[in-house]
Amino acid sequence: MQKIKTALLSYGMSGKVFHAPFLDFHEGFELLGSWERSKQLIQLDYPNVKSFATLEEVLQSDADLIIVNTPVGTHFEYAKQVLLAGKHAVVEKAFTTTVAEAQELTSLAKEKGLKLSVFQNRRWDSDLKTVRKVLAEKTLGELVEAEFHFDRYNPILSPKGHKETVNSGAGILKDLGPHIIDQTLYLFGFPQSVFADIRVTREHSLVDDWIDILLYYPDFRVRLKASFFVREANPAYVIHGKKGSFMKSRGDVQEDELKLGKKPNLTSWGTEAPGQEGLLHTEIDGEIIKEKVPTLQGDYYDYFDSVYQSIVNDLPEPVTAQEGTHVMQIIEAAIQSNEQKKVIQL
Repeated sequence: MQKIKTALLSYGMSGKVFHAPFLDFHEGFELLGSWERSKQLIQLDYPNVKSFATLEEVLQSDADLIIVNTPVGTHFEYAKQVLLAGKHAVVEKAFTTTVAEAQELTSLAKEKGLKLSVFQNRRWDSDLKTVRKVLAEKTLGELVEAEFHFDRYNPILSPKGHKETVNSGAGILKDLGPHIIDQTLYLFGFPQSVFADIRVTREHSLVDDWIDILLYYPDFRVRLKASFFVREANPAYVIHGKKGSFMKSRGDVQEDELKLGKKPNLTSWGTEAPGQEGLLHTEIDGEIIKEKVPTLQGDYYDYFDSVYQSIVNDLPEPVTAQEGTHVMQIIEAAIQSNEQKKVIQL
């Protein structure tokens, strides 16, 4: 199997939890190491890799692929340098801080003949995969509305300065927002218009930490919400059609298991615990049914495998730069809507 030599641009939570375990597990990748600015930690977990002292050292290495998993405000600058160095790139969400930046990176990757993908791993969450299956089966009838939540109870400000200081990449809209925006576009396509309410709710917070975004489609609406003051969780996915409804909690276990140091596998990985099944209440062939829907397995491995196939076999990226740009268009429209207190046409 052809090996894709891969380096990370940081080894904090993102590198340690979401990237390195899969790059190490997938036979098609060779993890070279990570750029580490202060602490040299990656070799504690992977003794045979390197801790790079500078970005230049990473760019001058023989890496084929570089993961840009640094703070959002640096994504454009670092991804551009990666592409100019002739390396394929995976960029964490939010893709960039502006649509213009996203478009420039997209054009540069195309010009250089390089693969550029956005790390929207939540498409491979067990809950989202199950929602997609229910929608594909069309058991709900014509859609009327959907509401997606990414809520937490965490009133304490993050100790990470880049998350709480005013900068182009800070705030919940560009942190949790890209997950549920991308999931919506993945399921339903691009909307016609956007209305958004963006607030600051935590004491001493300098950045937005509450969002309510309404996406207008021709025949239905999708509401997206994220908050740090939800102690009792809402269903993460609520979908109502003219025949019935489906509700599903945010039950994916992958992040929690990765944080515990568990390693991915190809059999039982990403299996939700019993009791997290979604509820389907609808009418099928004239019969009213109300039943639990078995949850599909989540698996971030599939994202990395698709990145591998895109590079080796010149297939489309699992999440394209154009899709990342579409998310940024929604984010920019949401900011404009909040400022102007009106619906923004797309």
